[in-house]
Amino acid sequence: MSYLFEPLTLVTFFPLLGVLLLLFIKSESKDTIRWTALGTALINFVISLLVLSMFNSSNPDLQLASRHSWIQVAGWNIQYYLGIDGLSILLVLLTTFLTPIAILSTWTAVQERVKDFMVFFLLLEVGMLGVFLAQDLFLFYIFWEFTLIPMYFLIGIWGGPNRLYAAVKFFLYTMAGSILMLLAILWLGVNQGTFTVPDLVAKGGIPADLQMWLFVAFAAAFAIKVPMWPLHSWLPDAHVEAPTAGSVILAGVLLKMGTYGFLRFNLQLFPLAAVRAAPTIAVLAVIGILYGAAVSYSQKDVKKLVAYSSVSHLGFVMLGLFALNAQGVEGAILQMINHGLSTGALFLLVGMIYEQTHTREIAVYGGLWKITPVFGSLMLIVALSSMGLPGLNGFVGEFTILLGAFGSKAFGTPWYAILSAAGVILAAIYILYMFQKMFLGPVGSIVADVKHHGHVLRDLNAREIITLLPLLVMIFWIGLYPAPFFNLIAPAVEKLLIAFK
Repeated sequence: MSYLFEPLTLVTFFPLLGVLLLLFIKSESKDTIRWTALGTALINFVISLLVLSMFNSSNPDLQLASRHSWIQVAGWNIQYYLGIDGLSILLVLLTTFLTPIAILSTWTAVQERVKDFMVFFLLLEVGMLGVFLAQDLFLFYIFWEFTLIPMYFLIGIWGGPNRLYAAVKFFLYTMAGSILMLLAILWLGVNQGTFTVPDLVAKGGIPADLQMWLFVAFAAAFAIKVPMWPLHSWLPDAHVEAPTAGSVILAGVLLKMGTYGFLRFNLQLFPLAAVRAAPTIAVLAVIGILYGAAVSYSQKDVKKLVAYSSVSHLGFVMLGLFALNAQGVEGAILQMINHGLSTGALFLLVGMIYEQTHTREIAVYGGLWKITPVFGSLMLIVALSSMGLPGLNGFVGEFTILLGAFGSKAFGTPWYAILSAAGVILAAIYILYMFQKMFLGPVGSIVADVKHHGHVLRDLNAREIITLLPLLVMIFWIGLYPAPFFNLIAPAVEKLLIAFK
């Protein structure tokens, strides 16, 4: 039983303790349920900080491994194998960081079946952490598929009017891509004699033509999850219908499972195929960047605008990953974190105003700044972060990615970087357009109702400010002093890129 107290096992499965406690609390005791879930998530964040304290940033190899024999049948050698390195440490911290923030945002937003909601949310945290830590492909697949179940119910039960449609679409898209990945995993395990990623990397020897087939099979699952253009159509529906906390964790963490999958598996296991696929991925990434930005500008629903912006932002991440150089990959990993912070904060802010007005139409919010100056100020900071203003986190990641893409030998041309830079300009256009329409434009019907009919529209309260404050701290920290984050990433990235030199 001692393996239960191994650091990575503990951080992965500790939320189950919260689930167990919730089962013994009466459904009517909503505040007790909320505090139990929040306390569990906060303690797990502390555990992840202890993992960070034990992590040697100068060591590029897997650390703190939990490795045990699991399934030994019919020649299959499947292991319970968790490990952490510079490719995953920040994503683990992002998951444990965002989970309590998302739970805190539900305090008044979720009133029905609170116990069920918190159970599903903590189960989702287990699945996400397992995805980032699993080093056995079979174990990874189990965690990957497991995340579908709680997210399906979070959207399908607590979502908007079209929640069932959005939940089923999310489930089917992700499941369809995962089937090909499962077949590739089984082929690797049977033909290579192992399912563990480090052993597969060490063995090498997969012929180039087979690498491409396996690359495509894994990419099918990951591209849908990112989502890459043109496989993105499930995302706006899922975001718009999901409850606020669900949108935060979907944008902040679940989408990163796709980009992480490319990083951990496609680049490590199939380097020859990755080099061949790099120009094609770059084309799709650039289209996603420009398409996502253009469609964001045309949205009338502010939540859908933020949802489409994710297609654009994650296009930058894919561009950086397949630049196959240190600047591009390090920038991409940091941008995964930046997107989780900035877009998570945007969804929180949109959810906070929606909770009062029950509308997300941009046009009705004109002149909002005069009534909600604190809300407007925080929205401005987060919006500027999302559009990549220097001094805030978004700039650091996007600038580093563009540098990597500009000098990428895998791309062979700087035009991918040049065209992607236009996406930064388009982001400024749609973000500032949204902000001007909502906060500075002509008075909309919401503000008019407040002025002429005495309807109450309050500014952010203390709980809402506390919910947002950690995100704002991280936005400024990464924007002004990103060195500690790059230091965690760099050694593992250098090791990864040896295969491409």
